[in-house]
Amino acid sequence: MSDNAIDAYQSVEKETLTGRDLEASVLNKAAIRLRAVQAQWDAPDRSVLLEEALRYNQRIWTILQVELTNPENPLPKEIKENLLTLSVFIDKRTFETMAYPSSDKLDVLININHNIAAGLQGQ
Repeated sequence: MSDNAIDAYQSVEKETLTGRDLEASVLNKAAIRLRAVQAQWDAPDRSVLLEEALRYNQRIWTILQVELTNPENPLPKEIKENLLTLSVFIDKRTFETMAYPSSDKLDVLININHNIAAGLQGQ
């Protein structure tokens, strides 16, 4: 598939997804990017790809943190607190992976993203 076709698909996807489906989509996209880095771990540009994937994932979790701390967020307090605790772990693992890269360290980030996305989609 050409880059233009992928860009067009992603543009339509952004316009048609809302709420939880959009959140699930970006979490899955981040997981896919992290998995792609794992698959190309020995690539000469791995450090650049790793940094881009980790920063993308970190931006998503930062946005989630902001939403979770919004007083108008309708989620139950316990769920918000659990997700905020998880986001702190995500931050720590991200910084640890940036400082001491290892493909194994990405597994937990990938799994968390996929699991939270599945929960958002009601799976």
